[in-house]
Amino acid sequence: QVQLVVSGGGLVQPGGSLRLSCAASGFVFSLWTMSWYRQPSGKERALVACISRYAGSTNYADSVKGLFTISRDNAKSMVTLQMSTLKPEDTALYYCNRPGDGYEPGSWGQGTPVIVSS
Repeated sequence: QVQLVVSGGGLVQPGGSLRLSCAASGFVFSLWTMSWYRQPSGKERALVACISRYAGSTNYADSVKGLFTISRDNAKSMVTLQMSTLKPEDTALYYCNRPGDGYEPGSWGQGTPVIVSS
């Protein structure tokens, strides 16, 4: 089965940086687009960034452009989210996601908290 295991969440000061990692297994990682979502308390889950399959292109939510960087290491079946200049508004549960296609459903990792506070 598809498994997505997230690590790297925690508490960080405003203006600081944090790196989230998502270790994937159970599928051919390089062939799938991967995404990061986040869900602030009381709000809808929203897309943060995605990276297309293989060595593919990236897309970001407007709020994180120039601040967050999504990347992937296909040899390690790993997707990362490097977050810089963090703001309190970035506080949320962050999720690793493999979007589904017409044949397989989407898959979600366990949410990991990112708390931006002094």
